[in-house]
Amino acid sequence: MSERAITGREMRSLEINSEYFGFSRLQMMENAGRNVANEIASRFTPKDTRIAVFCGLGGNGGDGFVAARHLACLGFKVDILLAGKSIDNMNEETRKNWQILQFLTDTITLNELYDSSLIPDVNVEVVVDALLGVGLKGSLRPPILQLVKKINELKAFCVSIDVPTGIDSDSGEVLGDAVRSDLTVTLHKMKLGLTNAEEYAGEIVVREIGLPSEIERFVGPGDVSLVIQPRHPESHKGHFGRLLIVGGSEVFSGAPALVALAALRTGVDITYVVAPHRTAYEIASMSPNLITIKLEGDHLNPRNVSVIKPYLKIATAIVVGPGLGMHKDTKEAVKDILQLIVDEGTPLLLDADGLKAFAEYKQRITSPLVLTPHAGEYQLLTGKELPTDVRKRAIDVQKSAQELGGVILLKGHVDIISDGERVKFNLTGNPGMTVGGTGDILSGIVGAFLAQKADLFDAATAGAFINGAAGDFVQHEKGYHMVPTDIIDCIPKVMCNPMSHQTMQKKRINQFLF
Repeated sequence: MSERAITGREMRSLEINSEYFGFSRLQMMENAGRNVANEIASRFTPKDTRIAVFCGLGGNGGDGFVAARHLACLGFKVDILLAGKSIDNMNEETRKNWQILQFLTDTITLNELYDSSLIPDVNVEVVVDALLGVGLKGSLRPPILQLVKKINELKAFCVSIDVPTGIDSDSGEVLGDAVRSDLTVTLHKMKLGLTNAEEYAGEIVVREIGLPSEIERFVGPGDVSLVIQPRHPESHKGHFGRLLIVGGSEVFSGAPALVALAALRTGVDITYVVAPHRTAYEIASMSPNLITIKLEGDHLNPRNVSVIKPYLKIATAIVVGPGLGMHKDTKEAVKDILQLIVDEGTPLLLDADGLKAFAEYKQRITSPLVLTPHAGEYQLLTGKELPTDVRKRAIDVQKSAQELGGVILLKGHVDIISDGERVKFNLTGNPGMTVGGTGDILSGIVGAFLAQKADLFDAATAGAFINGAAGDFVQHEKGYHMVPTDIIDCIPKVMCNPMSHQTMQKKRINQFLF
């Protein structure tokens, strides 16, 4: 198990990914509850101990139901106090474990507390806090608030599952009030907020829920959940980002258009394509959805930089490179543009010819930076020839990301993403995606998330998954006879239901060996 503490959002993402790769939530809940029960049984004996388990309606409550069942199996008498009505808002796994308890009336007493006036007198030696887990945001509300106060009034040994209720799992902040625990059994990994909440957490032990550490290295639908923003009714144009794309030349007009169209399908509000004037007109004719900024000349040149500068100021992210070409003037202009981007501090994605120009100048980019090379571009960028072994490749990519101070998304049959510390492998995609333009679509997807202020590593991992999964849906429908726009059309399908790709992934993961 890694020593790095995990945030609440990372843990929820991991749970989604684990289900995608075949670990059921019911299985994880069973392991969690059993380990909590074992921890209690190692400290107390059934003969002298009665236990009260305070449960919420969500997954943390489900862990409490399982713990209660295992404690009953070990001979303990258990009272369950449910914060609400059992018919309300339980997820499937929690409900299944609640239903099991209906038959254990000799050893487990059930109480449904949908109103604070129904809280009974409690006389126990051990109390288990299974009210709320890592998902809490905002101050506690009734009846949870009253139950927290009740727990703190009891003269009993208190055990919290995962995080004491009322503690923000990321910051350790007390959200109005919080359970004061003697023992916190946190699951899978140390939660980041617990390091700042020792006064409330008491002794902290980490217990497994059956997830091997390597599962954290695979990209899945949980990574997509990290970057998708809710759309509120009061949202306005630009709220979901403005992506500027610097690309195109007299030879390549399609590349920046694909970036822009993919970004729009991903959910960015506005894209601007900056291109030489003839190319810009061609791009504008491809779709009424595209806004183009027309530059003087047949290729990007230093005279264009002053025209581009105002758009660098309003963009929330920038993609540089698709279809630019490698004219001497173009490379000079890229150097000047990169300096302006650094001055603004805007998130930047470098791809294709932008990567090649950057590789020649090797100027330090202090802005948030994502690089999306294939193997050949990676060699130009780093001077390193990649090994064929995926594990050894990952080590190289991690080191290069550290040296360059950015996130590298190495495209290949297995995508490797690293920010210099974390490393993940994306397994979506298929050989049909060797068709030209799929890398531009990837840049558009990742660029859209950058424009929406997503974390760089999260944007890269989610983008790799969505791009590959969209290609897999096209391959399923059309075989290998795909064109890039087919993939763009499937982006919403993946984003609306990323778990729908699960059946395709089972075959793919069986082919991947470290």
